[in-house]
Amino acid sequence: MGRQLKIPKLDKEADEAKWWDCHQAEIAGAAAAGRLGQSTVTRQGATPTTTIRLDPGDIARAKAQAKRKGLRYQTYLKMLLRDALLKAERKSA
Repeated sequence: MGRQLKIPKLDKEADEAKWWDCHQAEIAGAAAAGRLGQSTVTRQGATPTTTIRLDPGDIARAKAQAKRKGLRYQTYLKMLLRDALLKAERKSA
């Protein structure tokens, strides 16, 4: 059995994103081994809720990709959106 990954409490969202990015291989390995459970970690502070309509096929793709990465699909979509926004911002600068 692999070591248990301790999730640190980080103050900045960018630091949290970097931590998760650096541990993707361990998380993927745990997912492949069936060692991931339902997350009990919640973000401190309020983040606004936004509703968008997505094509059912896109949701299915996101769910499949997120599952392979051991993530919830909403979290995965949020990561994809953030990445796309940052890339667009860098491109226009």
